[in-house]
Amino acid sequence: MSKRSNKQTDNLEQNNIRSKPSLAIFILFVGLLALSVSIAASVSMGVSDISLKTVWKAVFEFNDELLEHRVIHELRLPRALIGALVGAALAVSGALMQGMTRNPIASPGIMGLNAGSAFVLAVAFAFFPGLPYSSLIMWSFFGAALGAGITYGVSSFSKAGLTPIRLALAGTVVGALLSSASTGIAIYFNVAQDLTFWYAGGIVGSTWINVLVLVPWIAIGLVAALLLAKSITVLGLGEDTAIALGQRIKLVKIGGILIVILLAGAAVSAAGPVGFVGLIIPHITRFLVGVDYRWIIPCSAIIGALFLVLADIGSRLVNAPYETPIGVITAIVGVPFFFYLVRRDRRGM
Repeated sequence: MSKRSNKQTDNLEQNNIRSKPSLAIFILFVGLLALSVSIAASVSMGVSDISLKTVWKAVFEFNDELLEHRVIHELRLPRALIGALVGAALAVSGALMQGMTRNPIASPGIMGLNAGSAFVLAVAFAFFPGLPYSSLIMWSFFGAALGAGITYGVSSFSKAGLTPIRLALAGTVVGALLSSASTGIAIYFNVAQDLTFWYAGGIVGSTWINVLVLVPWIAIGLVAALLLAKSITVLGLGEDTAIALGQRIKLVKIGGILIVILLAGAAVSAAGPVGFVGLIIPHITRFLVGVDYRWIIPCSAIIGALFLVLADIGSRLVNAPYETPIGVITAIVGVPFFFYLVRRDRRGM
């Protein structure tokens, strides 16, 4: 980009991009603190509660001879970390989708990415049992791309263009179709029992293998999202304005879509199709920090991680000592929020 374009971008940001950097830094600091506390609370809670003092010792003074330490280290801590990673990935992927499409109800769940990943993973479980987790992530990436491609393909048949409501309707239909196909495959090939809880959205049974495989993919996605953040912000001012400022909008959108597929695919492979995180969190973040994606991306990651860890805690409290699928908890919050957004955006019909 030329010096003139850079100067124009800086001036445009000063005049048109509302951001609250001081508040964003405060949210990042408080959010990290709250996330640490929530992870500790998540690790301490279970069929039998464990004191926070014991959790601290299990993390920093691990003793393999103590049963509580082994339970924390082998079961509860990986589960809490997976919840945080998945929440961050889904929130950031939703923020990118909303920023690229300027669609307030865009999210991995509503746009068919989650259902696409779930469908392809059902195929993998049925036809290729015993695949390692690292391979399942690749299948999940392909499924996310498949779901997004079908959704946008169906939406493109509309003469009125890709309005937010039409995209949401297309995503809902595609999601229902792929989910039904997944269920049919699971029942026919006798893998329904293995997939039922996973489909509802759950991180129970997460292990350190899941954490170690997931961390690099999500880390790459988050870093790439931060690098693309300024371009997404400028794109939010309108495609004509972005082109005038020297933005290569096609490359920006292709890069954004690849990042979304990476993050959503990794999240679904770990926790199943957890819905509404990518819808709710970006709106909350924009309300708090403004519309500059250089702040929206990191704040969405922290708030999304916190939201899903708290949802996981809630899943254990709703019907204790039994566990409610985490996808149910996120839906309880997300469905009313979705209806509010649709009602507010009726003009897109």
